[in-house]
Amino acid sequence: MDERVIGRSGQWASVVGLGTWQLGADWGDVDDKEALSVLETAAESGVTFFDTADVYGDGRSEETIASFLSSRPDLHVLVATKMGRRVEQLPENYVLDNFRAWNDRSRRNLGVDRVDLVQLHCPPTAVYSSDAVFDALDTLVEEERIAAYGVSVETCAEALTAIARPNVASVQIILNPFRMKPLTEVLPAAREAGVGIIARVPLASGLLSGRYTKDTVFAPDDHRTYNRHGEAFDQGETFSGVDYGTGVEAAAEFAALAPEGFTPAQLALRWIIEQDGVTTVIPGARNPAQARANAAAAKLPPQTAAAIRELYDRRIKDQVEHRW
Repeated sequence: MDERVIGRSGQWASVVGLGTWQLGADWGDVDDKEALSVLETAAESGVTFFDTADVYGDGRSEETIASFLSSRPDLHVLVATKMGRRVEQLPENYVLDNFRAWNDRSRRNLGVDRVDLVQLHCPPTAVYSSDAVFDALDTLVEEERIAAYGVSVETCAEALTAIARPNVASVQIILNPFRMKPLTEVLPAAREAGVGIIARVPLASGLLSGRYTKDTVFAPDDHRTYNRHGEAFDQGETFSGVDYGTGVEAAAEFAALAPEGFTPAQLALRWIIEQDGVTTVIPGARNPAQARANAAAAKLPPQTAAAIRELYDRRIKDQVEHRW
């Protein structure tokens, strides 16, 4: 699989990575054996970038990755984790002592002395404008606790603020055919600054797979049940912030655009990979078949984007662009 450099870090990631939120929590139950099988299948399919966070399953996702990689010393996989959601979301909690404590925990969970890439995990907006915060992250690099750092953001405005920071290696942002606003300013700014873009929520929480109907019922412990209106965290993380009924209808139209040889999910991933400035896209997978199909999208031919843009402008844009 092709790889691209993650901005200023000098590190490389496969164009299709693996998001591992599903292997920790909030997507229904995934047992340990299945989780390890997902990691194995992704790696065997050419994936060299795993994205996780210290709060996914309260560390379970990080520990599962560590268990897998310790059994496969032949593999070179870059692991990015995130920190900052283990405390009340107040800017004053984003300080060096907390960063060290969170990093210590992630390094233990991952079984490493130095984490490849650490990202602030969608912190309060004021954090992105704090010199002290980025000085503290620079200290973690100097102390060789982390090799590089980036941010995970909710809004395009937050992304642009972060991109202006001289040592930010990457910005993780929601980007998919139902969330196109980053194409306008964020990706051009990142290209100019040499900052990597990690595209998350690429399937709009599964909507773009075309598998769901208005009658689909998700498990009670699935964020697609309990966070549809932002009850637990930012609403934009669930179905990309699109109203579920509208999303299902638009997803059916999107599925009809998939050419022969593509699933709708693969069309969405292929579209993201083709956006100039994207480093890697990180779909999740609940089973090996999903992991294999996601990775295969990297080898499919590029597709015309005009019909996808028309669908977004007609059905989705007015719901999401003013918020994120």
